[in-house]
Order: sequence, then C-alpha cells, then structure tokens
Amino acid sequence: MADVRRKRATARRAVAVGELSAGAEAFAQIVERRLPKGDAMTMAEIAGLQGAKNAAQLMPLCHPLPLEYIDVRCEPVGERHAIRVYCEVATIARTGVEMEALAGASAALLTLYDLTKPVQPALSIGGVRLLFKEGGKKGLWLHPDGMSEAEHAHYQPRAAARLDGIQAAVITLSDRASRGDYADTSGPLLVQRLRELGADVADSEVLADEPVHLAERLRLLAASGVRLILCTGGTGLGPRDRTPEALALVAERHVPGIGELFRSESSQHTQMAWLSRAHAVLIGNSLVIALPGSNKAVAQGMDILAPLLAHAVGMAAGGDHA
Repeated sequence: MADVRRKRATARRAVAVGELSAGAEAFAQIVERRLPKGDAMTMAEIAGLQGAKNAAQLMPLCHPLPLEYIDVRCEPVGERHAIRVYCEVATIARTGVEMEALAGASAALLTLYDLTKPVQPALSIGGVRLLFKEGGKKGLWLHPDGMSEAEHAHYQPRAAARLDGIQAAVITLSDRASRGDYADTSGPLLVQRLRELGADVADSEVLADEPVHLAERLRLLAASGVRLILCTGGTGLGPRDRTPEALALVAERHVPGIGELFRSESSQHTQMAWLSRAHAVLIGNSLVIALPGSNKAVAQGMDILAPLLAHAVGMAAGGDHA
C-alpha cells in the first residue's frame, strides 16, 4: 500500500454516482416496490453501506479506514427509466475515501441488478464515477463532467474560503537570502498559494533577521491597509531566529491558537514541529502570521491555515464570528 504515515489526518469526503438502466416495465416495478424479490431500492441502499465498509477487502492495495459516515440514495429517473445511485462517505484520515464511495455505489447497483434481473435480464449499469472529493492537501476536486444543480444543493461541496480582494504581503526573514547567498524560494511559494486563494499580493520581499527592521516594516504594511501579512523564516531555535520577537514588538493582540494549530497539525509530519515558534498577532485589523522558512513547512502551513484565513481576516476587520 502507499505509505501515508507522514500525511496529516484531515476531514475527507467523497461522493460517487452510477445508474442502472432498467427499461419501462422493470423500472415501474422497482419504483412501485413490487419486484418478486422485494424492495430493491431499500436492499440496494443497505448493500451500498456494506460495499463502502468492505472496500479494503475487495481491493488489495486499498487502505482500510474507519468510516464515520455513509449515506446511500437511490433516485428514480423516470425519463430514462433508470435508478440513479449516490454513495457519500466521510471520515477523518490520512488518505481519501474515493474507493469507499465507488465501492458503495457499485454494490448498490449490483444489488439492484440482481433483484431486477428475474423480470428484465436486459439491464445495464453505467456512468459510475466520482462526483467530487474533499480533504487532503489538494482540497476540493470536482469531476470534469460536472454536477447538476440538485446535486450541488444536496451535497454542497466545500472549497477553501477565498481571499478575493484581500490585500496581502509576504516577507522572508533570512540573513543569507538578504545578502544574496541564495535565492529565496519559500516567499514566492507563499505568494503563489495566496494568489491561488484570490489574494491581492505583490512579490515577496526579503529582510535580514533583525527584529527592529521587521517590526518597522510590519507597522508600515498594516498602516497602508494590508490585511494579511505572512512571514517565513526566523521561527526556529537558532541565535538569529528572532521573528516572534519582532512580532511581539508590534503586537496589539496575540493569536496563540494559530501557532498551536500549526505545531499540532505539523507534528503529524514530523516531531520537529514542536520546536517551531510559529506565531500570529494582530496589528490593528491586520493579521500577521510567522511560519518556518523551509518550502516544505510553508506548503504544509498553507494546507493547515488556508481554511481559516478568510474567516480570521474577516473577524479582525470586525466581521461576524459565525
């Protein structure tokens, strides 16, 4: 099996769909629940639950997961004389639940087939696919074939909250990068990730590890209306790692939970995360977050924080807490 030991356990959800084409006569018997073998749709929904729970037993390289939620629905589609089957699966895990959702939908469809074939052997199963999946570092994925308005309304797939229209800035703290000893890569990565969320952010700037200089720059950015400032570097235990001290010089309020969340979630990747001094403060209504300096830590930090940033910036500006 794929090695997922270093991945974070995150909330995962997947929905799969497929259809049984039954023909007019058999379709009527299914919907009216008068097949010789009984109520096919109820039995199919039960079979879908079992299929999702037993996915790892059917596919040898599929990770066995403790599923926290399964919902199987059979929806008649009169114009096609078809039964459309949905299987929604959710859990918190280090890997996704796509295969469980597909196994559940497939088991439900096969059960419909089995119970319907005595009255109509010319059945067909088709269109089995993933509608969408959520969770993990890639977040929301939607199938290119799309979803109907009714499917969107029922399942409400959730992407990370956007930062559209939010002015943001990125500062890299590094003595060597500021001298030109090497090119900064963590700052541009943060810029890219913020822009993907819709933030209005210029290219990153690089400063030496001097708390007073960083504090002055943070004050200027906050005064100019920049509402989100992400710093990378200077959060370790080295003698020149002084970014948290710079934040303390300008902080009007501290936001300790952000650093605690980063360390807790990052510890699923490495125990060294507990040595990080990642921190966050507010300067007026500007949120400043200090992250470690490596590309890996920056990428993981954005995976962890992205779902919170829009709400946090909104609250800092006086928005609703809901």
